[in-house]
Amino acid sequence: MKKQTQINYLDLVPHIAEGLVWKSDEENNVTLEIENKGLFNRIAQKVFKKPKISYIHLDELGSFAWLLIDGKSTVSQIAVPFKEHFGERAEPLYGKLVKYFEILKSYNFITLK
Repeated sequence: MKKQTQINYLDLVPHIAEGLVWKSDEENNVTLEIENKGLFNRIAQKVFKKPKISYIHLDELGSFAWLLIDGKSTVSQIAVPFKEHFGERAEPLYGKLVKYFEILKSYNFITLK
């Protein structure tokens, strides 16, 4: 029987996906610009007038965490300034950050290495 290895998400380093376009405004709110590619999206754009680019607006906590992604800091290192900034709003700290980064990864906005 093959032994499964446990992944410690706190030791992983988030990296913003190569080529992903994003911006932050003067209040540090982050917006991701996602190009809708592929056959299905082209059909939806022509038939249903769907946009060629979707804009994903991150909330305050998500934007703060996003701006801490530098390709060097682990999730546990990102947690320190996150907790300092948000205090009790950050709790449950590690669970919240791990879930957030898992969601970003599931949409291919980041990789975790």
